[in-house]
Amino acid sequence: MAADTPSAAAVGPVPFKDIDVDGDQQATLFPEQPPKELADLADMVSSLPTKMDVCPPVRIFSCQGVWLTENWVAAAIALQRRFVHRPDDVIVASQPPQHNALAFATMARRAHPPTTASHPLRRLNPHQCLPFFESLFMSRGEAVLDALPSPWLMNTHMPLSMLPSAATTGSGHHQGCKVIYICREPKDMVVSMWHFLCRIDDPVPDMTFAQVFESFCNGARLYGPFWDHILGYWHASAARRDNVLFLRYEDLLRDPAGNVRKLARFVGLPFSKAEEEAGVVDSIVELCSLNNMRNIEANKTGYMDPRLKIPRDALFRKGIIGDWANYMTPDMARRLDDIVADKLGSAGLTF
Repeated sequence: MAADTPSAAAVGPVPFKDIDVDGDQQATLFPEQPPKELADLADMVSSLPTKMDVCPPVRIFSCQGVWLTENWVAAAIALQRRFVHRPDDVIVASQPPQHNALAFATMARRAHPPTTASHPLRRLNPHQCLPFFESLFMSRGEAVLDALPSPWLMNTHMPLSMLPSAATTGSGHHQGCKVIYICREPKDMVVSMWHFLCRIDDPVPDMTFAQVFESFCNGARLYGPFWDHILGYWHASAARRDNVLFLRYEDLLRDPAGNVRKLARFVGLPFSKAEEEAGVVDSIVELCSLNNMRNIEANKTGYMDPRLKIPRDALFRKGIIGDWANYMTPDMARRLDDIVADKLGSAGLTF
């Protein structure tokens, strides 16, 4: 374990970056893919419907009704086959890009009070604090989870349908884990996605917002269709309130303290009277505020994923409501609103 990693007796979540997976542990935690498993996976992928997503240009495959890259197909299948959850696990899910600082700061507040100068979120990017399901299971690195104390706090962009049902609903006498889904208004979502894609160090030449918008609207893009992604978590949050919490990004902006309290109650860690009187909720909100996060050195330099060359500061742009109006024509806005009304309206979900 790294020198500054909490002891084995520590209560999680702990920053994932602090778990040492170098040296002697590497071969154990990230074993090579068995040849037969690789061959079986290749055969399965070759049988899937496929197309090119133009923004960015990457081949995607329709796996169980979800469009994924070949690597993410491998991750999804491995996740379904091999993930063994613990009842107190928490998964933060969203469509890209991800929002997970509030969940970490809330759940880790007793080991890492939000006002301390050494808080993990003051030295690490939020993505370094939570293991990312897709990357772990794609590389057979899920054994690294065993190095983390409970509760595990993980993140994913996978739709609920791609997660093991036993993990989200439980099986037999075993309780399912908790899932927090953060949903953003689709028009702002696609604008945020475009800016995020434009920040990749090797961007698509002349990639326009119109191209990304079209890809988003037709549904055949990575992790899409977006409406199925949203609906899966929306329906589950209504049917299984103890297991799935549906949070709107806009509500987090309008009432961050109220939603931090809601999140804490959901994961079984409500704020005590003493914490309320000490201003812990407000301290978490301030720590995780966009203005604070974008000024932390770990969020200004380096890459979230060195392979994809996505700068860490790509996560911290405007974070405002209604920015879509600066990019969409009235016809674009009406088209996307009509899609949302058609696909989500009957489920009682409006924006």
